[in-house]
Amino acid sequence: MSTKYIKRLAENDLIKKLNSSGCVLVSGPKFCGKSTMCNQYARSSVALITNNDIEIAEADPRYLLNGETPHLIDEWQKVPELWNIIRDDIDKDYKFGKYILTGSTTPVNEEKIQHSGAGRISTVQLKPFTLYESGESRGLVSLRELFANNDKEITTVFLQNNNMTLREMAFLLCRGGWPISNKAKKEYAIDVTRNYYDGLFVVENENDEFSTFIKGKDVNLLITVLKSYARNISTQSKISSMVKDIKESGIRETLDEDTFASYANILKKLFIIYDMPAWNFNLRTSVAVRTAPTHHFIDTSIALASLGINPEDLINDMKSFGYFFEDFALRDLSVYAQSLDATLKHYRDSSGQEVDAIIELKNGKYAAVEIKIASKKNIEEGIKSLNAFEQKMLNNGYNKPNFKMLLTSHGGAYKTEDGVFVVPINILKD
Repeated sequence: MSTKYIKRLAENDLIKKLNSSGCVLVSGPKFCGKSTMCNQYARSSVALITNNDIEIAEADPRYLLNGETPHLIDEWQKVPELWNIIRDDIDKDYKFGKYILTGSTTPVNEEKIQHSGAGRISTVQLKPFTLYESGESRGLVSLRELFANNDKEITTVFLQNNNMTLREMAFLLCRGGWPISNKAKKEYAIDVTRNYYDGLFVVENENDEFSTFIKGKDVNLLITVLKSYARNISTQSKISSMVKDIKESGIRETLDEDTFASYANILKKLFIIYDMPAWNFNLRTSVAVRTAPTHHFIDTSIALASLGINPEDLINDMKSFGYFFEDFALRDLSVYAQSLDATLKHYRDSSGQEVDAIIELKNGKYAAVEIKIASKKNIEEGIKSLNAFEQKMLNNGYNKPNFKMLLTSHGGAYKTEDGVFVVPINILKD
């Protein structure tokens, strides 16, 4: 491997699936490092980039299967018939790790995919760098170790020994985890991210996946919907509320919910936004568990770029900073959870009790994580909320969380007397 290559946590998932399935699909947003990671494990590759590449593939898709295995087909979704051909090829000659597919979108015409690929094609999602992957988290506290030993004590990292500041955290949110932004000099890194955002909605050629997604669509409306999600980041806002806000703002005079939802679906297929599901189960009380998902971005920097927000703006609006920081922290937590083969969900009930993130392992163990900008008031509220949630679980006959964590923006790390781990995000890892 190249000495300049930065290892990704998703590699372990990729290796496991290459050794347990015939084909692995690696999906994620543009420029998050899919091709770079997969090329570390492929022995041959082909990329569907130019118009000529795509024309050849459409004329003779089986031609693309030639090569030493694992054989990488980059941006496969531009010729969706490949899915069925690869599935049939694996059926006829099943070998582990024959193919790796990468895709920056889901296929535009999913009707061309005739079979699910279950048992033959497995999936891995890649997101932009976490702070641990980019080397900006010291990795002193491990989720894996906390699940293994919930009585573990953590080494106290005092504030004066922690170089993260609120201003530095605001910069990291605006820069994001994009490999190209991480390579740039710090004074230009946010500009690189904004250039990336500006390029998301530019049609480069007729075969560009974005071009096919927006055929007959209004790009300005797509950007309007994106900004609406950015304004409602880390909330369970209903589509009806977001449509109402757009109409009342005067941006658009007419807009119905179905149209809004169809444009939101495009953003999801482009791996720009996603909805985090609720942790849903039946409590033995009159308290109802809410099932609405929480709106999030694959990387918070896209939300901030869409609204023209810079680090100083975040510092000057701490309430909004809190919502954006929650989204940012969940980017890292989602990658760490994937590394643990765990699910990540949120909890909210009709009494107002909520937990920003529930990390649940396949064996049923789970952790409750609250996410806060570090301040005395926020830390006290977060600890109180986590303890109330734990008590509610015990009162209803459920196992208490394997551990409780308050994930903060900066400051010290320690364990409280009632067992809450207070951990700044820049010392966390999987």
